Amino acid sequence: MVEALFIGSLAPLGPRKVASGIDKKPVRGRQRITYTGLEGDNQGDTRHHGGPEKAVHHYPADHYAVWRREGVEASAPAFGENLTTFGLSEANVCIGDVYRFGSSLVQVSQGRQPCWRLNARFEQPDMAVRVQKSGRTGWYYRVLEEGVAEAGNMLALCERPQPDWSLTRIIELLYTRTMDMESLSELSKMPELAQSWRDLATRRIASRQVEDWNRRLYDSHA
Repeated sequence: MVEALFIGSLAPLGPRKVASGIDKKPVRGRQRITYTGLEGDNQGDTRHHGGPEKAVHHYPADHYAVWRREGVEASAPAFGENLTTFGLSEANVCIGDVYRFGSSLVQVSQGRQPCWRLNARFEQPDMAVRVQKSGRTGWYYRVLEEGVAEAGNMLALCERPQPDWSLTRIIELLYTRTMDMESLSELSKMPELAQSWRDLATRRIASRQVEDWNRRLYDSHA
């Protein structure tokens, strides 16, 4: 069951006051879910956030207890999520999973790639790195069918085309087992995976090098 839905207006974030929609607020009642996300939700950097492949962001409510044990005092929607649940996690959600949510139909497209905005959001210079290393990243949905939904509706699994590819496995491949060429090759051809992540796998195979993460994780001028 979806515990809550959240949308965000643009607001200044961090010392440079960059425009961001990460500071989301709970919304009640039925919400329209379009091909680009919840109606009324905003992103400050539309090059790296939002769009059809990152239409809806899901962050598990279960993770917050772990973060608090690790000294990060936070609760939903601190990670800028659009929806939160108990029971679903990167370990038991797979790329390509299709869920019926209200009258909408959504599909898991990719995990979240932590970026420096999390450092600004939590006022901790290493928060993005911690999220990446923890594997508690959350994930995105593309919207296959527009519709309406509200908190309290179920996320009903309809299809699982990639049962061997949990988000945890993909996160480990991208950030830990970074040069597993056989797995990267499989990832690069996976039709359910967001094109940007398929391209990342392709580039890594071609270069035999891991891309530089510093700008994404630390550089607020990126």
